[in-house]
Amino acid sequence: MPYSAEISRSNPTAFLFLIDQSGSMEDPWAGSDGGQSKADALATIINRLFTELVIKCSKDEGVRDYFEVGVLAYGNDVRPALGGALAGRIFVPVSEIADNPMRVEDRVQKVSDGVGGLVEQTVKFPVWFEPQSKHGTPMCEALRQAREALAGWIAAHPDAFPPIVFNITDGEATDGDPSRAAEDVRALETTDGAALLFNVHLSGHRGKVEFPEREDPLVDDFARRLFRMSSPLPPHLLREAMTEGYLVSEGSRGFVFNADAAAVIQFLDIGTRPANLR
Repeated sequence: MPYSAEISRSNPTAFLFLIDQSGSMEDPWAGSDGGQSKADALATIINRLFTELVIKCSKDEGVRDYFEVGVLAYGNDVRPALGGALAGRIFVPVSEIADNPMRVEDRVQKVSDGVGGLVEQTVKFPVWFEPQSKHGTPMCEALRQAREALAGWIAAHPDAFPPIVFNITDGEATDGDPSRAAEDVRALETTDGAALLFNVHLSGHRGKVEFPEREDPLVDDFARRLFRMSSPLPPHLLREAMTEGYLVSEGSRGFVFNADAAAVIQFLDIGTRPANLR
């Protein structure tokens, strides 16, 4: 069966995040803390997700390299977007992610006081990726560079669980129709199946659509194009989405439209859950 390969240190899988950093990402984002911009709130989500991936891979003897992680940002240009010692690299083993944050900040967050209230607590917050918001949305070029990077990764890991690409954007491509570039990404394969491309659209508005199986609920051509660009959820992610209470069925796609911050956090949590970790 496809999408059943064992994920291990000798046979890792990969997560590649394509992050829109166009000028409109400076706009406020629905559901973010204190009316944060989309760029700032998304950077916090991605950095927190990296911490969670490190935790998933942590064992008594250290961090096991079950995953390789990459970020391509697109706005002023398209570029690898990890910072510090990891700058310029696309795919990085998760143990190197653990060892090389750009910095560790003190941040205040609200936590339960155990009796129904909330208290503020200072926590350490590692940062690997920083927000930016400039110029246009060269999504086609981002997908082309993603395909090139993934082709090299698959050549080195031909039997791996297929890599998953998360394209997170708040608007339409400004360098053409990205449909063909998305198709080229999804055409890449390991022996375990085709690469997966999931799309997340960020919005300051209500009316989100999560994991649709048809175009019918989508209101415009842009939304329908992103839907068609998105891969169907493989069986294990369908099960995970059902476990979280989503109404999904065979054919549901890895796509969220008009996502608020909470929807993105949940989507990325589900999308990065491994199928067969050893």
